[in-house]
Amino acid sequence: MSSKPSSPKGKGAEVAAAQTPDGGPGLAKNPTSSAPSSPAAAADQSHDPADGPTNTQIPYADDDEDGDSGLEDEESLRSTSSLSESIFDYRSIHGRTFQNSKTTEYWGPNDDRQNNGLDIAHHFITMLKGDQLFEAPIDRPLTKVLDVGTGTGIWAIDMADTYPAAEVIGTDISPIQPLWVPPNCVFHIDDAQLEWTYTPGSFDFVHIRALYGSIGDWPALYAQAYRTLAPGGWLEDFELNITLHSDIPAVRDDPDHIFKRWANIFFGATDKMGRTLRIGMGTTMRDMITDAGFVNVTHKTYQVPSGGWSSDPRMKIIGRYNLAFLEESLEGFALFLLQEVLGWPYVEVQMFIMEMRNAVRNPKIRPYYLVTNVYGQKPKSAE
Repeated sequence: MSSKPSSPKGKGAEVAAAQTPDGGPGLAKNPTSSAPSSPAAAADQSHDPADGPTNTQIPYADDDEDGDSGLEDEESLRSTSSLSESIFDYRSIHGRTFQNSKTTEYWGPNDDRQNNGLDIAHHFITMLKGDQLFEAPIDRPLTKVLDVGTGTGIWAIDMADTYPAAEVIGTDISPIQPLWVPPNCVFHIDDAQLEWTYTPGSFDFVHIRALYGSIGDWPALYAQAYRTLAPGGWLEDFELNITLHSDIPAVRDDPDHIFKRWANIFFGATDKMGRTLRIGMGTTMRDMITDAGFVNVTHKTYQVPSGGWSSDPRMKIIGRYNLAFLEESLEGFALFLLQEVLGWPYVEVQMFIMEMRNAVRNPKIRPYYLVTNVYGQKPKSAE
């Protein structure tokens, strides 16, 4: 049995890469010849090639292709479904609840099932970052932290537990956060697209995650983060890309495969709303954060498997968490955008979701997608 991409005894999960502070291209000349031991050393892939990326970070075994099942095994599905826990009167669409904000139309549900998915995603994202809550090289004590679009509040709560001397504030348009939180953690109902009311220069760290498809003016968002940070403070933004990929030629070369149709339809829906889902693609985040005035900007791209098909134990766990996240989230992704924005009949929406769910469950095609993490520092000399 062999492992691809090649790594010493299958222990490495990612491609060896030269990390550059400005996020410029830094791929090693032979990306499959060796791999670092931690997911934190993910490759800096600065753009999506037109024909899609190539898996360079997720080891797998050749004989997996000959497995009897075309779907993720039942034991894996049971293990991932047991990972989730419920957290907490909104607008209801076919039994799913959505926020009713007067200032922002947000496409994602805010009910228990969607929130479960967000909490599961928090776990695999933390693992991707080398079991860290952030990657920005913060070199001074944290006193005040802002989590923009906090969702269930799980990241803010973990930060408050990890940094008990810091005040951690999480903001969101939906009041879905738990009531019992660390004493140094507080949640505000606030719309990040409106003018921020925090004192300029008052935060050491601003954290943003998974606001793809929900922001109408990204440069303005980054500008507000810059203004709110103290000189020397850091911004970090982690965003998902919605296009799934496969190196299997039958999938990769099929322009009508569900992975490509899914992405293109959702791109069209959010474009119609004026809130792009493409923020994590290419160097968009890096360029906008740099334009906002940040320095020491670093851009990282990770490849995330869907399901436990990787031969690397750590990537197998990440993949199972990710599959659980997708299982909980696919309907929530689709229901508002396809039915309310694009006008699809409910039955067609469900059939589309079923086709996508079958594909993301299929280990024989080794599905994966890309996520992007960018962090930058407000100059210490800034006023």
